[in-house]
Amino acid sequence: MKLNLPEYTKTKYWCKSYPKGFPSDVTIPRVGLPQLIEDAVRENHGRVAMLYGGEEITYDTLGNQIGHFASTLYALGVTKGQTVALFLPNCPQFAIAYYGALKIGAMVTALSPLFMTPEVDFQLKDSRAQTLVIHAEFWPRVEPLLQSLPLRHVIVVAGDTDGFSGPPSMEIHLFDDLLGSETATAPPVAIDPGTDVAALQYTGGTTGRPKAAMLTHQNIVANIVQNRPYWVLMEKKDGVRRPVVISVLPWYHIYGQTVDLSTALCLGGTLVVLPHFEAELVLRTIQETRAHVFMGVSTMFLKLLNEPDLGKYDLTSLKWCNNGATIIPSETVKEFEKVTGVRIVEGYGLSEASPVTHTTTPYLKRKIGAVGPPIPNTLQAIIDPETCEFLPLGESGEVIVHGPQVMKGYWGRRRESEDVFLWVEGLKWLRTGDIGQLDEDGYLTIVDRSKELIKYKGHSVYPSEVEEVLYQHPAVSQAAVVGVPDPMAGENIKAFVVLREDFDGILKEEELIQFVRERLAAYKYPRAIEFRSDIPKSPVGKILRRVLRDEALKTSSSSSRRSANDQ
Repeated sequence: MKLNLPEYTKTKYWCKSYPKGFPSDVTIPRVGLPQLIEDAVRENHGRVAMLYGGEEITYDTLGNQIGHFASTLYALGVTKGQTVALFLPNCPQFAIAYYGALKIGAMVTALSPLFMTPEVDFQLKDSRAQTLVIHAEFWPRVEPLLQSLPLRHVIVVAGDTDGFSGPPSMEIHLFDDLLGSETATAPPVAIDPGTDVAALQYTGGTTGRPKAAMLTHQNIVANIVQNRPYWVLMEKKDGVRRPVVISVLPWYHIYGQTVDLSTALCLGGTLVVLPHFEAELVLRTIQETRAHVFMGVSTMFLKLLNEPDLGKYDLTSLKWCNNGATIIPSETVKEFEKVTGVRIVEGYGLSEASPVTHTTTPYLKRKIGAVGPPIPNTLQAIIDPETCEFLPLGESGEVIVHGPQVMKGYWGRRRESEDVFLWVEGLKWLRTGDIGQLDEDGYLTIVDRSKELIKYKGHSVYPSEVEEVLYQHPAVSQAAVVGVPDPMAGENIKAFVVLREDFDGILKEEELIQFVRERLAAYKYPRAIEFRSDIPKSPVGKILRRVLRDEALKTSSSSSRRSANDQ
């Protein structure tokens, strides 16, 4: 069936909602991401790029260390196209390793600091990483894997290598030793921005085990440049040219990696780097640094609201806060703004789009609950998820987007890559899997997240991955995992389990939860498990998750649900 773009997409009618003089399109430079960072270093001589643990790191220092680390990787034999894995919290070494690896043409894949050994094993093997930069604290989670991984180099941050060992084919280095060594400058590496992959960004999409979105240099550069006009508005309206940004969003996540880290540096801003979120620490840091912007997820704003001493902090320096990764309840937005006087702007995106496709700003028409019109150079439409026919304004359907930030495809997943793209009139559209609707002003509202993907505190949790672990327990006969709406977590994880007859009445809920907790990251284990005699399925055997989710909503689970504050 031939598909034709709807008139509302062809006319880009949403542009009428942009502020006066705001561009519908911007020019995307054909350069690699390291070039943008080098430009920022050159243009911000003497200025502070990062504040971390009380230490100021200037753009000059950061640029020199990135260049030196790139040369060190080159001297170790890391070449263009190889994968360098980062297993680090937010810290300056993350940025140095990230941009240093990209400078010599390597690809970067970042692992969540919360990952347990099986998850680390999967991502390192799937990405074919040969070099790993790891925080010393995380070593115990990698050590059991070293004999089976193809790692040639492990670079340890914030510690020493005493007691660290691996197979003869693997060398272990200290990050600080490498930065302090004398190394010849690596020769320039030619990067084709449109085809060369910069990041392997792992995401679950809507089903199955995590897979890596191949984000090219052009994808990431485009997304940074597409977002610049919003910061220009900040300069025009609020007089802030080089923003001070609280950077607590995890950099392994594309939201933190592009929107926080890379964008702030390319603007010549100052990143106030926090390795983890604590409400009191964030509030105190905003006050002490006179920060202009705080970017977070729904759970963070709820925790800030619940901080007993919220009112004692001076937050008047903040121009706005940004919420992404999860849908934030309208009541949370209203209450936060009432208490703090600071506006929350909402955005939308996904790993496959580097990530931003839509955003609001304090300078656009206000529609609480909507994620705004598309950013420049981005087209949007709504389709019937079954027939792929385009739907009119106001009707709910699957959100699809087109733009230079859309990924190249999935790493080593040809079939999944073909399924996620829709070609219409010569344009490659990304099927987001999310359900939304467009209004008369071009604002997108996300009605529901993907049918199976669970969003717990901004983290993506894939039901099949949790179910796979449940099935490893000898007592489990059947298992199904769903997300249940929760005001603090966004969604809590609930499992429905059918036990084998000889375990019925013997295995306790707490025991099975602990079994899963020991095998997955802390944000993935079920907060509640309901034992039942059977699990509803379709005639072809597909689990009817919607039925289970509806049942969970109707059932009071206060006696068994684990607190959303339990990390």
